[in-house]
Amino acid sequence: MNFELSDEHEQFRKVVRDFAEREIAPHAEAWDRDHTFPVDTIHAMGELGLFGLPFPEEYGGGASDFTTLCLAIEELGRVDQSMGITLEAAVGLGINPIFQYGTEDQRQQWMPDLCAGRTLAGFGLTEPDAGSDAGATRTKATIDDATNEWVIDGAKAFITNSGSPITALVTVTARTGQGEISAIIVPAGTPGFEVDPPYRKMGWHASDTHPLRFESCRVPAANLLGERGAGFRQFLATLDDGRVAIAALAVGLAQACLDHSLAYAKERQAFGAPIGRYQAVAFKCADLAVMTENARLLTYKAAWLKDQGKPFKQAAAMAKLYATEAAVTATREATQIFGGYGFIDETPVARFYRDAKVLEIGEGTSEIQRLVISRQLGLPVD
Repeated sequence: MNFELSDEHEQFRKVVRDFAEREIAPHAEAWDRDHTFPVDTIHAMGELGLFGLPFPEEYGGGASDFTTLCLAIEELGRVDQSMGITLEAAVGLGINPIFQYGTEDQRQQWMPDLCAGRTLAGFGLTEPDAGSDAGATRTKATIDDATNEWVIDGAKAFITNSGSPITALVTVTARTGQGEISAIIVPAGTPGFEVDPPYRKMGWHASDTHPLRFESCRVPAANLLGERGAGFRQFLATLDDGRVAIAALAVGLAQACLDHSLAYAKERQAFGAPIGRYQAVAFKCADLAVMTENARLLTYKAAWLKDQGKPFKQAAAMAKLYATEAAVTATREATQIFGGYGFIDETPVARFYRDAKVLEIGEGTSEIQRLVISRQLGLPVD
C-alpha cells in the first residue's frame, strides 16, 4: 500500500493553496457578507487551469487525473466553500456531461471557454417537487418537427452557476416521452429560459444559485446531450463523480476547522493558560484530527479507484456520507472551541458553520448515500 500522493500532486496542491491564500482568503468574509459572486476571481481560477483539469488538452484542458481535481477543490474549500463549490459544480456538473456525452461539435462549441474559466455551465436536475426523487421530473421537452426544435416547459430549483454574468448554458433533464428522460443543452439568453432571482441561502453566499423556469423555450434538436432517453442514466453516473468531489470539498472544510481550532487553542488564554492545555479543548482538537484524516482517506481512495478505472460507486457514497457529516460536526466543534467569537460572522468558523450543512444535502443527501451503500451491500432496501 502507498498512502502518499505523488510529488506532482503535492506540488500542485501547493500551487492551489498559495493561490487560495493569496487571492481568495483575504476576501472571503466580505464576499460572504455582501453576497458577491467574484467574477474576476473565477477568471483567475481559469487562468490557473483549474476548470480544465481533468479534460483533454485538445479542448483546453490539463489532461490531469481526477485526484488532481479533488486536491484543487479541497484547497479552495479550505479557505472558502463558495469558491470550492463553484469549481466543483462547474467541472463535475457543467463541463463533464458535455465531455462524456456530447457530440464532437458540442465539445468544440462549449468546452474551450468552459475549460478556460471564461464561461460557466449549470446542470438543471433538481426541481421544486423532485429533489432526491429525480426520476419524478416534471419538466417536459417535445420535438417540433416543423422547426426541428425542442420545446421545453418546466422549472428547476437550486441550480448552481446558472445565473451568473458568465453563465453560458444550463444542461436540463426533461421528459421527452413516456418513461423517457433526456438531457438538453439550453444556452443562456434563450427566449423562454428565465433565471429567477438568487436564493437567500444560509451559507455559500458567494456561490451563484437560482431557480429556473422554462416557458415554451425553444432550442435546436441538435442540443440533445447524449442519447434520447439516456438522461437518467447519464446524470446518475455524473453524480457518482460529483459525490467524490463534494467529499473533497468537505475534507477542505474539516481541515480548515482543525487549523483554526489549533491556532486559537494555542493563543487564547483562560484561567492563566492557553485553552489548548485543557482536555475539554485538546480532546476536541484530537477528534477533529481523526475525523479529518478518516474523511481524507475515504475520499482519496474513491478518487484513486476512479482514476484506476475500477468500480467506485460504493466508495463514492461512503466518502460523501462520512466526509460531509464529519465536516458538519467539525464546524460545530470549532465554533464551540471559539466560544462567543465563534458566533460572530467575521470569524471564519461562523461562516464555516453556515456553509457546512448543505454538504449533507447537495448531490445526494446523506439518506441517499446510505441507500446506495445498502444496495451495494446486497440489501433489498427501498
